[in-house]
Amino acid sequence: MKTLRALFFIKGLFILLVLASCQDTITRTYQVNTPVYMSYDELRASFKSTVAQEIIQSGKIYFKDDFIYVNEFQKGIHIIDNSNTENPVNLKFIEIPGNVDLAIKGQLLYADSYVDLLTIDISDLEHIVEVDRDTNVFPYIIPDYEVGIVESVDQTKGVIVGYEVSERKIDVEDAGFFYNKFGWRSEVYFASDMAAGGNGAETTGTGGSMARFVASGNYLYVVDNASLKVFNTTQSQDPFFEKNVAIGWDIETLFPYQDKLFIGSQAGMYVYSIQDPANPAFISQFRHATACDPVVVSGNYAYVTLRGGNLCGAIESQLNVIDISVIEDPKLLATYSLEEPYGLGIDDTVLFVCDGAAGLKIYNASNPLTIDENKLVQYPDNHAFDVIPMGDVLIMIGTDGLFQYDYSDLNNIRELSHIAIYGNY
Repeated sequence: MKTLRALFFIKGLFILLVLASCQDTITRTYQVNTPVYMSYDELRASFKSTVAQEIIQSGKIYFKDDFIYVNEFQKGIHIIDNSNTENPVNLKFIEIPGNVDLAIKGQLLYADSYVDLLTIDISDLEHIVEVDRDTNVFPYIIPDYEVGIVESVDQTKGVIVGYEVSERKIDVEDAGFFYNKFGWRSEVYFASDMAAGGNGAETTGTGGSMARFVASGNYLYVVDNASLKVFNTTQSQDPFFEKNVAIGWDIETLFPYQDKLFIGSQAGMYVYSIQDPANPAFISQFRHATACDPVVVSGNYAYVTLRGGNLCGAIESQLNVIDISVIEDPKLLATYSLEEPYGLGIDDTVLFVCDGAAGLKIYNASNPLTIDENKLVQYPDNHAFDVIPMGDVLIMIGTDGLFQYDYSDLNNIRELSHIAIYGNY
């Protein structure tokens, strides 16, 4: 009887397979994003310094020597004279296709241009020049797109600068020849940049919490999606790539503090020692639920904002305070609910949180267990993205522009200036 049942099962399966093979090929309609390329030759001849431009699509911010540098996402860098914080002046624009990050050592600015690293002499703002280009040192990425799929990418044609969009009926079995939006998710990241200090004669600037570049001493550190890249800048005008340090997946931000690098990922915070600057060494890791994750540090505490939703994870948006007094064993100390956090900054016991559409929030964090009870002020109308605390002055970038605030008197924090941004995130 069992043998007979088995025969009926095999016969039925055979009939199903035959019927399936007789059906027409399944097709679906897709919005197809066909890449538009800039050749590598065009990319490497594209650098140009121009007069000041309006800020349309801002990204990272950086501060050094009374100048603010504002990244125009994938377009270049605005240079703003901030010697008068109440009247900053937009001076120049450096066209750098594919630019997202920057760092400065002395009078040299390091910037990414798609797959290349540029070294730019900014000692004379009337004659800004590219002095070196290291080619193919960064991962090949694709720009962001709204919906649909990306048609097959041919890296030999150059870098992708946009898309031609069309609707097309495609056999489902052929869809494997296309790049899925989430499989090839664009590494779109905004934020400020580097770290202060460095132990060389040439000083570096200061950036915010969402950096991927950090200049420190005679080294430039850069994180990509999975690793830390180490560039030697002893010869400042001719940096060279030394090594790649594997870290993990979904790496997002890089923040230096003393002789350590704090690396934010969607899975947690990594701590690396740079006592030997050429050889970053793993110290510890703090794990959290999947979320987008910048980190800043002061004293024995690390402050981490976790943003849930979209590609960042399902966790409720929150601020975590982590005890790092035993750096080999970081521990969660406190958690506070937020709405849509992005970047943050810390100046001694003053904590600045960019809570997206909820605006900029400023707290007295002298007691990390009662931060939510000690909010000093909130600016709900400023869609805040990232900040750089500079002693008495806070630099903030947001959807509505570049803002500066005087927080020398915590009982009377006041806006100093505002430069409008004419696009949005």
